[in-house]
Amino acid sequence: MKPKIVSWNVRGLNEDNKRLQIRHLLREWKADIVCLQETKLKIISRNLVRSIWSCPYVDWVYLAAKGASGGILVMWDRRVVEKIEEFVGVYSVACSFRSVADDFLWAFAGVYGPNLDHERRLLWEELAGVHSWWDLPWCIGGDFNVTRFPTECFGNRRMRPAMTEFSECIFDLNLVDLPLAGGTCTWSNNHTWSRLDRFLISPEWECHFPDVWQKRLPRLSSDHWPILLDCGGVQRRRRSFKFENMWLKADDFEEKVRQWWASYQIQGTPSFIFAGKLKALKKYLRLWNKQTFGDVVERKKSKEAEIKGLERIQENRPLTQEEIAVKKELEADLERVVILEETSWRQKSRALWLREGDRSTKFFHRIANSHRRYNNIEMRVWRRRMIMSIGSSFLIFWGNAGLERNGVHGLGGVYQR
Repeated sequence: MKPKIVSWNVRGLNEDNKRLQIRHLLREWKADIVCLQETKLKIISRNLVRSIWSCPYVDWVYLAAKGASGGILVMWDRRVVEKIEEFVGVYSVACSFRSVADDFLWAFAGVYGPNLDHERRLLWEELAGVHSWWDLPWCIGGDFNVTRFPTECFGNRRMRPAMTEFSECIFDLNLVDLPLAGGTCTWSNNHTWSRLDRFLISPEWECHFPDVWQKRLPRLSSDHWPILLDCGGVQRRRRSFKFENMWLKADDFEEKVRQWWASYQIQGTPSFIFAGKLKALKKYLRLWNKQTFGDVVERKKSKEAEIKGLERIQENRPLTQEEIAVKKELEADLERVVILEETSWRQKSRALWLREGDRSTKFFHRIANSHRRYNNIEMRVWRRRMIMSIGSSFLIFWGNAGLERNGVHGLGGVYQR
């Protein structure tokens, strides 16, 4: 199972109506792990947790609030993850988890950052300490109370020391800052806005959940937007046909294409014939890829399993000459399949400046996954809206500057002259 993680600064859990609203939203979002910041509660009981999350298998750990501010609550579904250890710090709550579905060991930290710069440095030290304590893939999320870049805060045009220190912490811990779908900010008071909330993941965590992405959810009863880290993948359109470069490495592939191309009998204009043959060739390639060429990943697993079987036999007795020959042939086939897989990932990553034999498959996977997140539907729609908004602001600004007399149309006059 691929978990869904929700992070939200709820601005207090004291009111019954607010807890009821959160309960309905969590049921709608179908979250597996929930991190709530600024609970403003010193004690969190089982009854209070049940009033927030209706899941009967819920478990939790919390950081008590200081006075009437602060506090972190991390909850999870025990059917999805099992807690191994926990850490409650000054600004964070961390747990090491084991995924029930595949026994994957990883760590999560929920953060509520301070407002003062000298206290933020204590937060970075706290995260570095717990990060070194558990040598596991990491996911860190919450309200950091600081932005990374001037563009993440309305009206800010310069890089502040706190931003630089935040980026240095991310770099030192080797974390990935994922793009945010659904909006640019996570906090707003109707006069200004900032992106204070985010998820950070380690490359190892991303490799285990290659389709991970984060999204801003609808806001209710708080000045912070909740954010969702979905490990199940982005929304995709219907898969279009794509020519795979690894097909060129198959035996007699080019000859097969020539035979198929010559067998198509289509009447009409040259352009109509060419388009018709391409359409027919696409169907043949898909069928050939499915029935003959096969899934490269499955072929790789099959070859590895057969080799491991012979190695287990070799532990008990020497292999016969026939078995040795079979093993050598399997190893040669596996080498060819690995090259095909690298070629495929190289094409998906578009890292054309690397050679196919570099074997940097983790790098290829990360680049390809990054492209997949960037090209998903919601990110495309949001980028289109942002471009239109920027264009409108540009025209309004220059119009107010008294340049509307020339504007875009004025450029036409220049070209006409």
